[in-house]
Amino acid sequence: MLLKNINEWILLFIIIGVISLVGNFVGYNIMSLNAIAGISVLIIISLISLVLNKVVPVNFPTIGYVSIIAVLISTPWTPGSDLILSWTNEVELLALATPVLAYAGISIGRSWTDFLKIGWKSIVVASVVMIGTFIGSAIIAEIILNIQGII
Repeated sequence: MLLKNINEWILLFIIIGVISLVGNFVGYNIMSLNAIAGISVLIIISLISLVLNKVVPVNFPTIGYVSIIAVLISTPWTPGSDLILSWTNEVELLALATPVLAYAGISIGRSWTDFLKIGWKSIVVASVVMIGTFIGSAIIAEIILNIQGII
């Protein structure tokens, strides 16, 4: 069962990695071997973390394993940390966030029955939150731009 999960994870991470590389190139004009290596490092860290989450008999979140592994391999006393940091510095955060958020949206969208159980109230709450966030951001931007004398 774990091997089937690992194969699915690898396929998913490769798809997300390719989309992230395209986003990295289109959005930030960064397409280098270092970016490919950086995505590969991030994929390997994620895979190791998922395997540890399934294998280690402790109730510990996967993101905890990701954080611990990332900190350990990026500390100055780890051999090759400079190389790993130079690779991952070529990958922009928003280029990674776009496919991950798209995948989350698709997985949430697949369960329309669960969404329907929540009801119309969740739509109202989500709309108010989005409108409030937009208006709040616009007000903050207006204040900052006025302070800087840009507008």
